[in-house]
Amino acid sequence: MPGSVKGWLHISIFNLLIVSFIGVILRYKIVFSLPLIDQKYLLDGHSHFAFAGWISQILMVLMIHYLAGYKGEDILKRYQWVLWGNLLTAYGMLIFFPIQGYGVISTSFSTLSILNSWVFIILFWKDLDIIPFKNISHNWFKAALVFNAVSALGAFALAIMMANKIIHQNWYLAAVYYFLHFQYNGWFFFACMGLFISKLEKITAAINGLNTIFWLFFLACVPAYFLSALWMPIPAIIYGLVVGAAIAQFVGWILLVKILLKQKAMLGLIFKRNSKWLLLLSAIALTLKLLLQLISTHPALSQLAFGFRPIVIGYLHLVLLGVITIYILGYILSLGLIAANYYLRIGLWIFISGIILNEILLMLQGVAGFSYSIIPFINEALLFTAIIMFSGILILNLNLPGRKIN
Repeated sequence: MPGSVKGWLHISIFNLLIVSFIGVILRYKIVFSLPLIDQKYLLDGHSHFAFAGWISQILMVLMIHYLAGYKGEDILKRYQWVLWGNLLTAYGMLIFFPIQGYGVISTSFSTLSILNSWVFIILFWKDLDIIPFKNISHNWFKAALVFNAVSALGAFALAIMMANKIIHQNWYLAAVYYFLHFQYNGWFFFACMGLFISKLEKITAAINGLNTIFWLFFLACVPAYFLSALWMPIPAIIYGLVVGAAIAQFVGWILLVKILLKQKAMLGLIFKRNSKWLLLLSAIALTLKLLLQLISTHPALSQLAFGFRPIVIGYLHLVLLGVITIYILGYILSLGLIAANYYLRIGLWIFISGIILNEILLMLQGVAGFSYSIIPFINEALLFTAIIMFSGILILNLNLPGRKIN
């Protein structure tokens, strides 16, 4: 049984391996026949498990590790059953979504997962308030918790529509994008930023301006949802808020980059050498993501982009793999929770190479779609990149130091 942060990290990274393996199957089924598997059902299981079993699981572990720095390692005992609850519901969704789609059992596990996350939200919020030092990072953590709770409305709406077979394209997409937005732009992003700022605020000279950056991102998060809904007719005032949100987030990122450049030497002391290239790649991916958001504020471009599935998939993978997953792996290495031995580094490089190649191919496929052109063997190439990512994360898992869980 996992009785340590390191043990839970190993389980979370193993879950990433499962996510990657399902990705290979999904890509395989596009190229070759696999009649026993329902593509849509498996995709639902893939996405739900990626969100709950990989990203949410490991973010909760890392946030608990942050608390342990103030309250001692025993704080993990307080959260053990919450972590187990999240893990079990994630595996329930992994098993039953591919079998029945949005059926009674799979939806029940999804609901239990949300309820379990609310328990974590309450516990973590209370523990943050007990810490005598009111750090700027606490604002990011609390915002992450709020957005996690708010995202559930989209999941509930989607489950109700699917269970009652209510088919309305705009409502369906609005619910999907609502859940996705407040998960990856809210819960995931703000939790990652909380972890990063908790390190950055140790540099006294870097504190000035961090509050402004937080408020720029926080106030922009809600109206930024409509960046995913510009294909719908929205009032001019909402469109103005959307443009303002995209600009605010980009300005906030520029301000943060300026601080990071000024404190480059000090950052080198905080973050270990093996993690720096991962954090840099994540920062590049985030810059690209924020630029794409700015570009997408043009309604015609937004409607065009959302009309091509490869672009939507490419954008989601850019955020979930390029920004979030690469950052999480870099952050774990920076803490020294996982020692970067030779073969583990090889696995990471293979995995990252697969992510970059996957993004390039998806974007090429999307751009070609604008002119209704087909790139020869594109699906075979995407299957190959899925295998590369799986191979990399497999090597990483096999070479995690201290595989024996305490």
